[in-house]
Amino acid sequence: MSIDPARGLALVGGTIALLATAASAALAQDGSAAPMSNGAAQVAITLNGDNGGTCVLDYATAQAGPVTFTVTNKTATAITEVELLSNNRIFGEKENLAPGLPGVSFTVTLGGGTYQIYCPGAQQEMQNFTVTGEAAPAPSGTTADILAEGTKGYANYVNGVVDAMVDAVNILKADIDAGDLAKARTDYPLARPFYERIESDVDGFVLPGFAATDNAGNLDYLIDMRESNLNPAVGWHGFHAIERDLFQNGQITDDTKKLVAELADNVEKLDTLVKTLVYKPEDLANGAADLLEEVQSNKITGEEEAFSHYDLGTFAGNVEGAQQAFAFLEPGLKKIDPDLAKQVDTQFANVKTMLDGYRDATVPGGYKLYTDALKASDAATLSKAVQALQEPLSQIAEKVATAG
Repeated sequence: MSIDPARGLALVGGTIALLATAASAALAQDGSAAPMSNGAAQVAITLNGDNGGTCVLDYATAQAGPVTFTVTNKTATAITEVELLSNNRIFGEKENLAPGLPGVSFTVTLGGGTYQIYCPGAQQEMQNFTVTGEAAPAPSGTTADILAEGTKGYANYVNGVVDAMVDAVNILKADIDAGDLAKARTDYPLARPFYERIESDVDGFVLPGFAATDNAGNLDYLIDMRESNLNPAVGWHGFHAIERDLFQNGQITDDTKKLVAELADNVEKLDTLVKTLVYKPEDLANGAADLLEEVQSNKITGEEEAFSHYDLGTFAGNVEGAQQAFAFLEPGLKKIDPDLAKQVDTQFANVKTMLDGYRDATVPGGYKLYTDALKASDAATLSKAVQALQEPLSQIAEKVATAG
């Protein structure tokens, strides 16, 4: 993705964000470029818990063009995120990299230059990653044209979702400003899913004057940070701090009003920002995969909406966002790999059918509350269905990035 520099804001989310913390001795000893496969350079990053925590990449150099990074967390409990930076901009990221899980891949098209691989929490958090040569020209074939048209349609979808989120948050703000706790509790789950539909596209925007690694200027942190992952130096902001006041504390205070005013301001900034984005096909594919990882890591565990238990509504938001991204790629993917397109479409249908079983029109947001009892009985089934979708979906980015 790219962003209008006139806005004075840096893009952090979207495709990938790789920052690694490997010792240089672990790199390819001869300094050779990463090998090519399926039209993309292949780089493996391995996270380990030894020596204070390490991120080891097998190649520190790649040729310009599509690059697929595969990250595997073997034993690193303190390293759960990998990002790719350049000039203080995050091009994307992989989060929630729990040890022992299979590797996850993402593909991004890179031009020549020096990037930084960043693994927060590792003994060596930053190291350079070099891309040589010029970026390959954008594909211009029939399939590429179809995919490019899909990215434009997806941009319109994202713009519409954020416009709607602005309206929903302003309704929530009016409830809170009026001190109407009951109405705020009803309107909170109506506002939340909008962000979950497009989170993977916007989760790295950084406000002017802040470093890309500073949560005080990171809009995703300010809008959507959970209690379990707070930065003490920055404090708590956004949806979930408001959720705590409404559902755990059961009261609207002056601090609650300040929180919702800040949230409304930040989503307005986000609304302006998303209109500057230009997507590549692999951005859509990587974003869809990221949204499903978000489901597995936060929604199914019940961590996301810990006070209100509206997790299934935000779960559905993630799935809808992923499905929309896929839908805009599907016409092009059918030309590249029709069997894969059909497989992904089938698995999306299975997940949507499963979610429909949890609908409850009597609950604000339209889904059953994700109680401890429901989590205990159904979490494994939910996880299995999402996993069946994740595997084929993760194959799309490389295919669309290398399409001619």
